[in-house]
Amino acid sequence: MPRGQMMFVLHAHLPYVHHPEYPFFLEEHWLFETITETYIPLLRMFRNLEQDKVPVKLTMSITPPLMEMLTNPDLQNKYEKHLEKLIELARKEVVRTVNEHPRKHKMAQYYLQNLEDTLYIFREVYKKNILNGFKEYMARGYLDIITCNATHGYLPFMEQYPQAIRAQLEQAIKTYERHIGVKPRGIWLAECAYFPGLDKYLAEYGLEYFFVDSHAFWYADERPRYGVYRPIVTPNNVFAFARDPESSEQVWSAQIGYPRDSRYREFYRDIGFDREYEYIRPYIDPSGVRMNTGIKYHKITSKDTPLDKKDYYDIDEAKATAYEHAKDFLRKKEAQIDYLLNLFEGLEPVIVAPFDAELFGHWWYEGPFFLEYFMREAAKSQKLRVVRACDFVDWIEKVQILTPAASSWGANGYNEVWLNGTNDWIYPHLHEMVERMTEVAKEHANETDPLKIRVLNQMVRELLLAQSSDWAFIMTTRTSVEYAVNRTKTHIKRFLNLYDMLKSGNIDIGELQRLEYVDDIFPDADYKMYLKI
Repeated sequence: MPRGQMMFVLHAHLPYVHHPEYPFFLEEHWLFETITETYIPLLRMFRNLEQDKVPVKLTMSITPPLMEMLTNPDLQNKYEKHLEKLIELARKEVVRTVNEHPRKHKMAQYYLQNLEDTLYIFREVYKKNILNGFKEYMARGYLDIITCNATHGYLPFMEQYPQAIRAQLEQAIKTYERHIGVKPRGIWLAECAYFPGLDKYLAEYGLEYFFVDSHAFWYADERPRYGVYRPIVTPNNVFAFARDPESSEQVWSAQIGYPRDSRYREFYRDIGFDREYEYIRPYIDPSGVRMNTGIKYHKITSKDTPLDKKDYYDIDEAKATAYEHAKDFLRKKEAQIDYLLNLFEGLEPVIVAPFDAELFGHWWYEGPFFLEYFMREAAKSQKLRVVRACDFVDWIEKVQILTPAASSWGANGYNEVWLNGTNDWIYPHLHEMVERMTEVAKEHANETDPLKIRVLNQMVRELLLAQSSDWAFIMTTRTSVEYAVNRTKTHIKRFLNLYDMLKSGNIDIGELQRLEYVDDIFPDADYKMYLKI
């Protein structure tokens, strides 16, 4: 009989990036890469485990922006064309690598088969809407899909604006219901960012549970008797689950985590940069900027090996390594459960292992294999049972009531990734936008003019898009900084232009239509959300 619970939680999120005005836009490929390397591999995992009658239980947030992108016809068509081009490139690689190296040729054949299967799943099985695949596995009891606040806005920085928090939650729930067909039970708070009192808003919208970083329990208003290994209930009767730092370190630590193994695929070596320019040119950015294609022939080898000295990658060796690591992870979880049972006097511990979904497949190519192997091995365990978050909420009988501490995940656990010298300039603008949105919502509380209502609702979209925590994160990590800064400034400017139109009564219908076209998230956006103070 299992004596401990294990909960994998995958947070699937990307910022809303859709540029319908361009046939090709580089940042849209963030979505395309992740569909190919993470989301469809996860659907394959579910299919494989279901076929073999292996019980699988997984909790997964699919954020509102991601839902909107996965169901957007323009992005679906662009992704289909992207796959077709990659398949064309992969066929060329199969021919070209015959005379280069046996392992390169083996991988070229593997990539071609994998890409063709991906296109078949996308186009034929799910008719270009892979969100339906996740919905199906939720309906069958394998998956607990939870929501996230509307645009991954950083809620602690909205604490003084209850209407902004409510708008983020209300829009999230409406979007979930529109795509999934039922109300969400749980929520992944963007960046696991929590402040005392936030549970009041979650309870108000009928959300039953959420997730926090370890710090939220360690420094709660009173000491959790079971540490991070049992959920707690907040004063407003919402369950909170805390991250197990041990599991995070074992899987994702840069020093000891599994993905650093020398046999795994090297992320930063791609034929988009290796092949000669004229050959690769049809498959990269039309501007000529080189980019990843996803076809990679080298393994990590060692962290000290220069990129141009990496050894060749072998998929079978990597899969065997993932199996070895899955078994090792299970052994460590069983040992952890034995240890915790002694401390808890027989009460079942709950090990919560939350990760960005994109770790599994995109950043760690073998991650989906690892997860599938772990599920297969865990199904045989006499000590451990893998559960969904909703399962445990339904079963739990003994629970401690306390208030989690203000915290987030990310470096050091206390907001600094999202508020520092690289990004602090954005928040006065976001706060002013909320104040102006509230002002015009009150002024037009009983508005009947359809044109003014359209302006007000587009202002909501621009505000929500500007609030995305992704832009502040990118500024901190110094990755696509120019794009993040531009997106933030663009949404601020568009919002203020709409505000001026509304206040002056001089509405530029052509400009309004353009903004509705380029910032087309949330067709059900409603400015009256900002009346709920």
